[in-house]
Amino acid sequence: MVSFFISIIALVLGYLLYGKFVERVFGPDPKRPTPAVTKADGIDFIAMPSWKVFMIQFLNIAGTGPIFGAIMGAKFGPAAYLWIVLGCIFGGAVHDYFSGMLSLRHDGAGLPELVGKYLGKRTKTVMLCFSILLLTLVGTVFVYSPAVILKDLAGNGSSSAFMIWAGIIFIYYIIATMLPIDKIIGRIYPVFAVALIFMAVALMVGLIVKMPDIPELWDGLQNRTQTWGGKGQAMWPYLFVTIACGAISGFHATQSPLMARCLNNEKLGRPVFYGSMITEGLVALIWAAVSSYFFFGGGAAEVGGTFADAAPTVVTKVSRSWLGIAGSVLALVGVVAAPITSGDTALRSARLIIADFLKMDQKPIGKRLMISIPLFGVAALLLWFNIADEDGFNVIWRYFGWANQTLAVFTLWTVTVYLVRERKGAYYLITLLPACLMTAVSVTYIAINQIGFNLPLGWNRWIGAVTIILSAAVFFRWKFTKARN
Repeated sequence: MVSFFISIIALVLGYLLYGKFVERVFGPDPKRPTPAVTKADGIDFIAMPSWKVFMIQFLNIAGTGPIFGAIMGAKFGPAAYLWIVLGCIFGGAVHDYFSGMLSLRHDGAGLPELVGKYLGKRTKTVMLCFSILLLTLVGTVFVYSPAVILKDLAGNGSSSAFMIWAGIIFIYYIIATMLPIDKIIGRIYPVFAVALIFMAVALMVGLIVKMPDIPELWDGLQNRTQTWGGKGQAMWPYLFVTIACGAISGFHATQSPLMARCLNNEKLGRPVFYGSMITEGLVALIWAAVSSYFFFGGGAAEVGGTFADAAPTVVTKVSRSWLGIAGSVLALVGVVAAPITSGDTALRSARLIIADFLKMDQKPIGKRLMISIPLFGVAALLLWFNIADEDGFNVIWRYFGWANQTLAVFTLWTVTVYLVRERKGAYYLITLLPACLMTAVSVTYIAINQIGFNLPLGWNRWIGAVTIILSAAVFFRWKFTKARN
C-alpha cells in the first residue's frame, strides 16, 4: 500500500507543480473572449459554470477506461502504478490540456481542424477519417459493458436481454446527441460524475481500512501476467494500451473541444482539462490497487472471485462486498453511466467533426439528423455483427485500443509543431518526448498484434526503439529545415 499512497501524492503534486508549468508554457489570456461567447448558438457553444464543465469533462473522458483498463492493467503488477502516474502527469494531462486550449484559441475547432492547421491538409484528411472511425468504435464499445451489467442486474443473462438494453442505450444516444448540450448533458452528467467519484472515494476508504498486503514497486517490476497459467502478454506495448484512459488516451482530444465551446475564461483550462485528467488518474490508481489486492493479495477469495474474472465481474463483486447494497448500487450507477455518457459524447463529437468538415450549420435539427442517423446506424451494425461472433467483440476492442492511442500520437505531434511555430524555445520537449513514446507504442502494437502484421513478439523492443529514434530524427530534420527557411 505504500506504493499506492506515494502514487496518489505524486499525482496531486503533478497537478500543482507540472500543471502550473504547462499552463505557463501555453500562456492563457483571461481577457481573451472564448468561443462560448463569440460563437454562442444555444446548441453546442454555450457558456456554463466551470464546476459543471469540469464534471462533464471528467465524465466524458472517463467512461469505463480508468476502471476496466486499470483492472486489466493491474495484472501486469506494480508497473501499472508507474505508467498511470508518469503517463498521466507528463502525457495524458498535457495532451488533454493542449488539445482543449488549442481548440479555445481556434474558435472551438475540432481535432481534425487543428491537425490540418499544424500538420497539413493531407494529414487532416487522414485525421478526419481516423477520428470518425475511433468515435464510432467508442460509441459501439461503450454500449457493451453497461448493457452486460444491466442485464445481469436484471437477472436475465440472455443475449436477447443484452440486445434490448443495447437498444435502449442507443435510443438515449439519439435523444442526448440531438438536444442542446445544456439540456441533458449539462444537467444530468454532473450527477453521474459525482457517483463515479463517490465510488472511487468509497473504495479508497475500504483500502485504508483493510490495508491489504499487495505488491510494491520495490518488489520488482516483472511482468505478472505470466501467472495466467504460464501465459501472458508482453508488458511492452500491451500495458501502455491496456491502461489508456488512466494515463493517456487519444479519445480525450475529441472531447476537450466539446468543453472548450463551453468555457468563458481561458484560465479555467488547467482545472478543467489538466485537472480532470489527474482526477481520472486518481480513479485509475484506486482501481489498480483494489485489483492488485483482488488478483495478488487474496481479495478474489474474499469476494468469491478468481484470477480469471473479467473486469465487469471484478467491479460487481468488489462493489457488492465492500460497499453493501446501497453503496454498490451507487457505485454501479457510476460504472453504468460513465460508458453511456462517453459513448453519447463520442457520437456528438463525430457529428460536430463531420459538420465542421461539411460547413453544415447544426442549429436546424434536420441537419443534425442528416449526420447523426448514419453514425448511429454504423455503430449499431458494428455491435450487432460483432456480438454475434463469439470473439468479435474482443477483436473490435483491440482495434479500438490501437486507434485510441494512435489518435493520441496525432494530437501530441500537432501540439509539438504548434510549440515550435509559436517560438516557445525548447518547451516543445514537453510534448515531443511523449509523442515519440506513443508513436512507438502504436507502431509496436500494430506490428506484433494479430489484428496487424503479427510479427514475432520478440521483436517488440527493437521495433519500439527504432520507432522512437526515427520519429525523433524526422522531427528534428523538419525543425532544422524550417529554421533554415
